[in-house]
Amino acid sequence: MNRQAHPRTDWSGRRIEVILGNPAHGGACVARFEGRVVFVRHGLPGERVFARVTEDRGGSFCFADVEDVLEASEDRVDRVCPISGPGGAGCCDLAHMTVEAQRRFTGAVVAEQLRRLGGVDREVTVEEVPGGASNGTLWRTRVRLAVDVVGNPGYRRYRSNEVVPELACPQIDPHAYVGLTDRVWQPGAELQVVLDANGRRHVVEIAPPVLSGGARRQGRRGAASRRAAVNARRPEKVIEGSGRVVERVGEREWRLAPTGFWQAHRGAASTYSAAVADWAQTSEGATAWDLYGGVGVFAAVLAEQVGPSGRVVSVESSKTAVDDGIEALADLGRVSFRHGRVERVIPDLPAPEVVVLDPPRAGAGKDVVVAVAAAGPRRIVHVGCDPASFGRDVGLYRDHGFELADVRAFAAFPSTHHVECIGLFTR
Repeated sequence: MNRQAHPRTDWSGRRIEVILGNPAHGGACVARFEGRVVFVRHGLPGERVFARVTEDRGGSFCFADVEDVLEASEDRVDRVCPISGPGGAGCCDLAHMTVEAQRRFTGAVVAEQLRRLGGVDREVTVEEVPGGASNGTLWRTRVRLAVDVVGNPGYRRYRSNEVVPELACPQIDPHAYVGLTDRVWQPGAELQVVLDANGRRHVVEIAPPVLSGGARRQGRRGAASRRAAVNARRPEKVIEGSGRVVERVGEREWRLAPTGFWQAHRGAASTYSAAVADWAQTSEGATAWDLYGGVGVFAAVLAEQVGPSGRVVSVESSKTAVDDGIEALADLGRVSFRHGRVERVIPDLPAPEVVVLDPPRAGAGKDVVVAVAAAGPRRIVHVGCDPASFGRDVGLYRDHGFELADVRAFAAFPSTHHVECIGLFTR
C-alpha cells in the first residue's frame, strides 16, 4: 500500500510565543506550539516568552532559545555568566535562575528520568556541594578551553565548534585565566587549566586532533576517522606547573597529570567519598570492587572499611590513572589495581560483598550491570553523572534482582543542567 509522505516541517529561525512547562533533560523547558513539542533553553517553568527556533529536523519536536521574556518567573535573576545565554557559550545554561531554582529544576529532571527509564517514582532533592560561592560560581578547579582559528583561547558555543574568545565564565577563579590571552596558541588546540589543592596553577596545551588519511576524508568512514582522531591521545605540552597536580581527600594526597581525571567541583571528591562510605558499609575482612575506579578515591574509602584482612579491587581502563592510584595508595596493601575494561575484567574478580562503580557519562550499561548483579553483592553503590543513563541503569538493576533503596543528587555543576546522582541498590 502506498503511503503519502507528510511534508517536512522546518521552523528554523521562526519566532514563536509559548508558555514554558516542565524541565526537560538537557536544560530546556517543554513547550507546545501548533501541535508540536518545542524544547526551549534559557527559560523557567511558567514563563511566557518569545522564542526563536534554533534547530528543526522535522518530526514532532524542535529546539528554540528564549529571545524575550513576556512574563518572568520570580526565580529569574540577572545571568551570573556574561558569555552564556542565547547564542553564547555553552557553559552556564542555568545561570539565569536562582541557585534554589536550579536545584529544583535538576531535581525534577532526575525524578522524571527515574520514573520514565527506571520505573521508580520518588521525589529528588538536589543537595549543595560545599566549596563554591553562594551564587553558584567559583566552584570549578579545572577547565578545558578551546583555541580558535587565530590562536585565541575561549569557550565553545552551544553545540558548535565555534569559539567565544572571552575568558569570563565565573565557574572558575579568575586566576585561572591570567596571562592566557597574552600569547597566540596553536589554532585548534585545547588548553587544560587546573588550580590544584595547593592553589598552584597548571596549564597544558593539547595539540589539535590529526586525521589519519588526511583532513579531507569524506563519507561514513571519514566521520569515523574524525571521531577516532578526537578520541585518540594527542601530544601534550606543559606550559606552566610541574606536570603533577596535587589533590586531596581528607588526609590522603594524590598526584596526577593535569589532564588526568579528577572531579571538577572542588568539594565533589570529598562529598562523594563520604556518601560512598555511608552506604557501602563493607564488613571487615570482606572483598569490595571499585569499578571505573580512576586513581582510587573510593578504593581508599573501602580499604578503611574492609581492614587489613579484607580486599579491595579497583578496575580502571586508564593505565595512567592506575599508576597514579598505585602510588597514592602504596601504604594500603589490601588494595589492588587492575588495568582494563570493566566488562572484560569482572569475570576474573573474586566474589564481592559490596560493589562501588562510577561509570562515564554513558552509564554502566547492560553488560556491566548484568555481570555485577550476577556476582551477588549485598550492596551496590552506583555514581552517575547523567540523569538519563543513571535512570536506564536503575531499570537494569531492577530487572536483575536489585531495588533502588536510596538515592542522593548533588549540585556538583552549579549554573548548569548537569547533576550527579548516587544510588544505593540492595536485593
